[in-house]
Amino acid sequence: MELTAGTSTVIGMTAQPAGPSGSGPHEMIHLGGETAVVVPLAEFRRLQALDQLASPHEREGAEAAAALEEYREWSAAGRPGAIAHEQARRLLLPHDG
Repeated sequence: MELTAGTSTVIGMTAQPAGPSGSGPHEMIHLGGETAVVVPLAEFRRLQALDQLASPHEREGAEAAAALEEYREWSAAGRPGAIAHEQARRLLLPHDG
């Protein structure tokens, strides 16, 4: 499947139900290495309005809650892409001698 909009091209998109049951009738789409949720336009506009009306403190709290949820999902999925501490040390730190 290939979709073109303006200067952007999307190739190989997949879709599946989003989140745990009861979280809404949304689908997740996978575009390249990113995952997105398809929501009705009215809901998107409502979320935009909430974001614009929120205080910086409320936005920070929402971002922290979202990051925690993302971590929990990653952990429940078996931590895909994680590497062992020693492997990270070898990759990030210069070799001695």
